[in-house]
Amino acid sequence: MAKRDYYETLGVPRNANDEEIKKAYRKLAVKYHPDKNPGDKQAEENFKELGHAYEILSDPQKRAAYDQYGHDAFDPRARARGGGAGGGFHDPFDIFRDVFGGAAGGSIFENLFGGGQDPNGPQRGDDLRYDLQITLEEAALGCEKEISVTKPDQCERCQGAGAEPGSKTRTCATCAGRGQVLTSRGIFSIAQTCPHCKGAGRILERPCRTCDGSGKHERTTKIKLRIPAGVESNNRLRSSGNGEAGERGGLAGDLYVFLQVKPHEIFQREGDDLLCEVPVSFIQATLGAEIEVPTLQGKATVKIPAGTQPGTLLRLKGRGVKSLQSNGQGDLHVRVQVEVPTHLNSEQKNKLQEFAALCDGKEMPLSQGFFEKAKKFFN
Repeated sequence: MAKRDYYETLGVPRNANDEEIKKAYRKLAVKYHPDKNPGDKQAEENFKELGHAYEILSDPQKRAAYDQYGHDAFDPRARARGGGAGGGFHDPFDIFRDVFGGAAGGSIFENLFGGGQDPNGPQRGDDLRYDLQITLEEAALGCEKEISVTKPDQCERCQGAGAEPGSKTRTCATCAGRGQVLTSRGIFSIAQTCPHCKGAGRILERPCRTCDGSGKHERTTKIKLRIPAGVESNNRLRSSGNGEAGERGGLAGDLYVFLQVKPHEIFQREGDDLLCEVPVSFIQATLGAEIEVPTLQGKATVKIPAGTQPGTLLRLKGRGVKSLQSNGQGDLHVRVQVEVPTHLNSEQKNKLQEFAALCDGKEMPLSQGFFEKAKKFFN
């Protein structure tokens, strides 16, 4: 499926200035934010697309590259052909925070619509981080993982209220429910957290015996993650609502899963391409052969041309890693390592000596060229 033009995504003309681009993004990002459209996958995709479009068009260098090359500007395969600017996309929620001036761990969306501003009202829980190691196969092909996260979760006994079921709460008399008290220091007044209610603005008649009045307690939760094909180390996934529990009925934070891809024993990754070094005998390299090589999708057959030199690269198109940013797929490059036998019996040595006697040097063009250039150093 072809990507939409970024100017079309934001609904601005190609000569739009920075302020017009930012204004268009703000309007549409609020409209399609997942917190405003819970469970709406299309709205979530629109929100991500808006983030990508704004990231490119708000950056002068990236915008210039996009105007010249289009979406190929950020396709690693297109860059290999000589075009494009490079660089992956940032998390669309980070972009949203930057534009609206929010801080990490807070619910910016709540603040936009008046929620979360009362310190004694519902408070969103903190975002959490989880580091996950995956294999190259899992990163290249995509997978589902189940992780166990121990985090402050809503207390089941009091449902997050902090009070023992059936008990009451009363407004803190010290701060009158504000959660803060004013202390006069000369001509200045300083607001401090109320020492009586600890900033809650209320006093529990009987704190919940399970969570001791906090409304939360540590619990281990199993979470299923879908890891898309093409991820790399330091990419991160957002699991909405799986962070720390909120307070006083507030929404839970999000869980950010940072990925780390383990080194592979056979393959090396270079962007969306893979490199694999395969040993072949000097007989196969000399006479040519067909050999089987490993790929992430199973084995494949590669033809070794006669006279193949050590270090020769052979390409298997489409056997690399699926691109995270497009529908393309990288290639597998097979580097030939010519293996020389280390132990020969007398018969084998004699046969090779007979072969050497039949050679006049013309079979070795690389040697001829080298020694022709180097002969002055031997004089």
